[in-house]
Amino acid sequence: EVELEESGGGLVQAGGSLRLSCVASGFDFDDYDIGWFRQAPGKEREGISCLVRSNGTTLHADSVKGRFTIATDNAKNTVYLQMTNLQPEDTGVYYCAADFFPDGSCRLPFYDYKLWGLGTQVTVSS
Repeated sequence: EVELEESGGGLVQAGGSLRLSCVASGFDFDDYDIGWFRQAPGKEREGISCLVRSNGTTLHADSVKGRFTIATDNAKNTVYLQMTNLQPEDTGVYYCAADFFPDGSCRLPFYDYKLWGLGTQVTVSS
């Protein structure tokens, strides 16, 4: 089975941190480019972070820039989203996604990605 599975979400107070994990099965994750997305209640899915494997380029949406970071562990076929200084507006379902972008571009539009996990809930309380 070719799958992505997110984990690590939960309930955290404002100002706290969480590390989300995305584990790939059935393929070598380090051959694919990564996007992290979230969807808050009543809002569209938002691209927040991406990583291009070939050149190491990352991008972050303004809403999370300076607070969220992507990390990788190729031996575990896993990528992480380290989230700090979480705020209530960060609440939502977080998704990882994978695809291959031969042009080396880091992409945030959700429709550019083909392979998705099912999401993990992050709730930030005030």
